[in-house]
Amino acid sequence: MSTSRHHADHAGPDHDRTASTLDFGAEEFYDADDLEELPDAVAGAPDAPDAAAGAADPYTVGGERLQKVLAHAGVASRRVCEELIAAGRVSVDGVRVTEPGVRVNPATQEIRVDGSRVLTDPDILTIMLHKPAGVVTTMDDPEGRPTVAEFAERYLAEHADELGGAAKTAALRLVHVGRLDAETEGLLLLSNDGELTHRLTHPSYEVAKTYVAIVEGHVAPWVPRKLKRGIELEDGPIAADRVVVKDSGPTGSIVEITLHSGRNRIVRRMLDAVGHPVIRLSRTRLGPLTLGGLRPGAMRALTGEEINALQREVGL
Repeated sequence: MSTSRHHADHAGPDHDRTASTLDFGAEEFYDADDLEELPDAVAGAPDAPDAAAGAADPYTVGGERLQKVLAHAGVASRRVCEELIAAGRVSVDGVRVTEPGVRVNPATQEIRVDGSRVLTDPDILTIMLHKPAGVVTTMDDPEGRPTVAEFAERYLAEHADELGGAAKTAALRLVHVGRLDAETEGLLLLSNDGELTHRLTHPSYEVAKTYVAIVEGHVAPWVPRKLKRGIELEDGPIAADRVVVKDSGPTGSIVEITLHSGRNRIVRRMLDAVGHPVIRLSRTRLGPLTLGGLRPGAMRALTGEEINALQREVGL
């Protein structure tokens, strides 16, 4: 269906549709003029102490050459990684390293480039799931409903060869990063990256989340303004960062809402409070990540660029 916005006083054949005929459609809900500007990347960590200045030597006997580790982690080609090291832009366990030949243990040592953490442990994995409606965000459900744990197990089984074999993937455990209620679909991360998971779910690191909702009724112009000014709910005040009415008819509308709060069923409760109960709800964006063309039930590993963007979002 069209994602163009309609003025509140527009009357035409498109507005004869009922709420049940509205759908998210196959395209992303971002028009060129609707894209939200993301904040500039946070500054990197303070400069690391130089190994030559008397700090602990990060060299690990029997380890791998640092430039090889960086290249395997997708930072750049091995030659470029050597240049990064020589320029003093790489640190290992908090110590700046300028010799490309230094050997490190990628599974146990913290490696950063320009202050940003580099994931060098091949067993650390974060994937994006387009959670379908009806799936509960839990690792086990006593009622026997489908869970996101089943999707995590399926992903590991399907990618066992590239992840080092069935025996290795059997030891991996991906958990959900945050929650979506059972009937909400959309972007959900599954990960075994403990530090990233902690920061993405901790209240002090709340990142922006964007949802697209199909709601009952025609949304009047005052509704977005009210939601952005803030409303009072039973568990306290709440305000949206951004609200855009993408389509509206007499019996149903599409609303896109962005906010930082992670409170339980917050989008449904906000829209219900302004007289527009949610019929269908999907999370389309989490920080710098978007669903793109990922279909319900599909999964993919995050790219190195996406991991880096997420880490910058939470100051890793």
